[in-house]
Amino acid sequence: MIKSPFYHLWLPVIGILSGTLLQAQVKHLYIANDDHTDYMWTADEATYDSAFIKMLDYYLYQIDSTKGNTPDFQARFSCDGNLWLKAYQKHRTPAQFNRLTKAIRFGHISSPINMLVSCYGAQPTEAVIRGMYYAGQLERKYGLRFTLAQSMENNTLPLGLASLWAGSGAKYSWKGIGGYGSQMSYDMRTRRRYQMYRYNGLDSSGLLMKWYAYNEKTTAPLGGYAECRLKIKYKDATKDIGTIVNMLDAFCDTMSAGSNYPYNIAGAFGFGHDDLSTFLSQPFIQVARDATTPLRKVRVSNQEDFFKDFESRYPQVPSQSVSFGNEWDLLSASMNETTAGMRRSTEKLRAAEALASVVSLKNSRFAKDLIAAREDAWESFGVYWEHNWTADGPVTRNARAAWQMKRQQLLSKYVDTLYNRSVNTLGSQLKKSSVPSFYVFNPLSWSRNDVADLHYEGSYPVKVIDKVRQIEVPTQLIVKDGRRMLRLLAEDIPPVGYKVYEIRPGMPTGLPPAATVTGPYFSNRFYRLKLNESGVIEELYDSLARSRQLVKAIDGRYLNDLGGDSLIGKSFIENQGPVSVTVRAESPYPVPHTVRITLFANSSRIEIDDSIQANFADVKTWAFSFDLKKQITRHEELGAVLTARKESRGGHYADENARYDWQTFNHFANMSESGYSITLSNTDCSFFKLGKSTIDSLWEESTQINALAGGNIDKKLEDGGVLGILNQNGQTDFQYKFALVSNQDSFNATRSMKFALEHQNPLVAGVITGKVAILPGNTFSLLSVDHPDVLLWSIKPSEEGMENGLITRFWNLGTAPAEASIKMNKPILRAWKTTHIETNEKLLKTQGGLLKAALKVGGMSTFRVFL
Repeated sequence: MIKSPFYHLWLPVIGILSGTLLQAQVKHLYIANDDHTDYMWTADEATYDSAFIKMLDYYLYQIDSTKGNTPDFQARFSCDGNLWLKAYQKHRTPAQFNRLTKAIRFGHISSPINMLVSCYGAQPTEAVIRGMYYAGQLERKYGLRFTLAQSMENNTLPLGLASLWAGSGAKYSWKGIGGYGSQMSYDMRTRRRYQMYRYNGLDSSGLLMKWYAYNEKTTAPLGGYAECRLKIKYKDATKDIGTIVNMLDAFCDTMSAGSNYPYNIAGAFGFGHDDLSTFLSQPFIQVARDATTPLRKVRVSNQEDFFKDFESRYPQVPSQSVSFGNEWDLLSASMNETTAGMRRSTEKLRAAEALASVVSLKNSRFAKDLIAAREDAWESFGVYWEHNWTADGPVTRNARAAWQMKRQQLLSKYVDTLYNRSVNTLGSQLKKSSVPSFYVFNPLSWSRNDVADLHYEGSYPVKVIDKVRQIEVPTQLIVKDGRRMLRLLAEDIPPVGYKVYEIRPGMPTGLPPAATVTGPYFSNRFYRLKLNESGVIEELYDSLARSRQLVKAIDGRYLNDLGGDSLIGKSFIENQGPVSVTVRAESPYPVPHTVRITLFANSSRIEIDDSIQANFADVKTWAFSFDLKKQITRHEELGAVLTARKESRGGHYADENARYDWQTFNHFANMSESGYSITLSNTDCSFFKLGKSTIDSLWEESTQINALAGGNIDKKLEDGGVLGILNQNGQTDFQYKFALVSNQDSFNATRSMKFALEHQNPLVAGVITGKVAILPGNTFSLLSVDHPDVLLWSIKPSEEGMENGLITRFWNLGTAPAEASIKMNKPILRAWKTTHIETNEKLLKTQGGLLKAALKVGGMSTFRVFL
């Protein structure tokens, strides 16, 4: 380390030699202290809560003790998740928490917008946003803004996360990785195209990213997640940090042409590594003071100050909008059914909150008693995908698995409670008639024709009458999840609204079955399928496209194929009527599983409900093998629809530093050729593989999608040990819902997304029980949007209650910027553009009671509206 005991003698010299040339040559070096959180890996919840509190107490004392120092040499500390703040708020007094928020406001403590260090590739889009909601609450209550976002240690990073972070108010991110448990080669980690760049989403919004190359042989620990720590076991922190400062000095290269780091500003962040606690402040201050010279300014950093300095000096940096794939993200598939429970509840939340928005119009205190449960649910979003799914640390696998299940159950309990209460309350706000009546509710933002299922234990036969059109609608009785349901075809159900139906005694009008079953063939007016005894679709003909065959076996696997001996099993008709027909197949191979295929009279959707009734320890996939020519695969990642090709071939996957074997599988994957496309909707699987893609090879041209049913994907290269929870934590019941549709047209993201949302957000039917009419009697719509490519993503009462408006989130899935007119059931008096986590950003003008919303290509925007 370069020491300067005569530092104060240099100050007049610095003042005299402050010319342009010297200023250009002065290096700005930032060293930031943090403690990397390995939650439920190093220690359990209670132990970490205690550690968070003790560390924050310690650093607040250090901050007070050094407030008289020159600003560069004052104590600072960076939390790596705002769960630290939540623990402090819970266990300290309001006065103590105010002291902490003051330290954040004045830049001595920093925290990212995320709750913990998480893996994002397995997360649904809305789950990412809700996991940051605690930060939004703190922003509004304490006047803070969280501009940092982090994803650490994991070697990969999604593309669309940039848009979600930026849309939530984050401006900066740094990423440090590790080699432990990674399947990626050494070379893949040691070279990076850019080490400072704009990490942008497809809507061009993003963050300034610091992601240094991680070369364990030369420049490490730079690029790691503890850049200020030279050795895991250190003896002299001051000496080690001083060595890091010298490495940063050498790292800056402002003179060499073609330098991979042509900047005179550099930062080393993090010291705690995998330690439970880090109590270390003075070494940073001493090194910063001693290492500062006329040509080198060293500052104890809160991370944010580095980025602000950097962007002021280098406003133009390269940008990247690519996905680096998935690595530790994949480990959540080692508890696939529990993870699927998180995904199902995320989707069900859409309808629950839309219903709650409607009933809250007339009852502003609706569900106020669920606030504590809601906070637990948002915390579940923020912590469930915590990065230590390796589950091989001091915390046992059983303890980790139990914690994962607890977090999922807290989310699902809240969503189920809100949903059921909203369904019943809406029924109570509608006046019942002299005959049994019910409503059908549509949580999406366009008018729909679809099936609806009402739990019905009354007498039969009956007729169902559409009260708006005063006509009978097609109905049938079915058994679903062991319950007797009245299924009907509901038409013209308004956006975010309902229509009322009556049940009258009498024989329903006779109609032919929705589909026919002849031997192994199952047909309606849209398709002709050949099913074998285990439920594998061996043939699929598109009747509207001259009976085009859509299935082509690849490696002996067809459509909805779990593998094994698919000829052993039995199949039979489970439900049959004029609305739909369901064929059920059961097979013991390769594990006991059940398949239900449903065809409809008036819908081109093929619904596939799969289940496995046995534990398994290996990797299992549901294969979907299509017969397409020169197809391109696209899929919803998170906050973005990606083309599954490398960037050099017109896709969105990075040409280097990426892992290619498993892609994020959110609402849909689509395979399209010129003039024809097939969309596969998916609810429960987090990932899919294209053909035989490997870690370093993306099979872009394969026409086979392998949906990951579960398994331990990776092993430790060091000793071959399995990463993740073993044997699916003993689970013996797994559910998977898919749906297929073909279109005689090229790919359209809006169409694919609408198809998937309709499949995964069925119409809601509820019994009408009210004594007086609180809401309109026959039909009602809360919201509509006039642009075909702009879809409502979420509508909910504000976190602070209906008195603070309704929160609406929209996504432009089109290929051009969009200006949409948003209309509510009453005139919009005022509106705010907010972050995704509900912090106001800009007051907007309304026009004639409408909100004119401008959305970028692929952009998602959130608004607060007052009626």
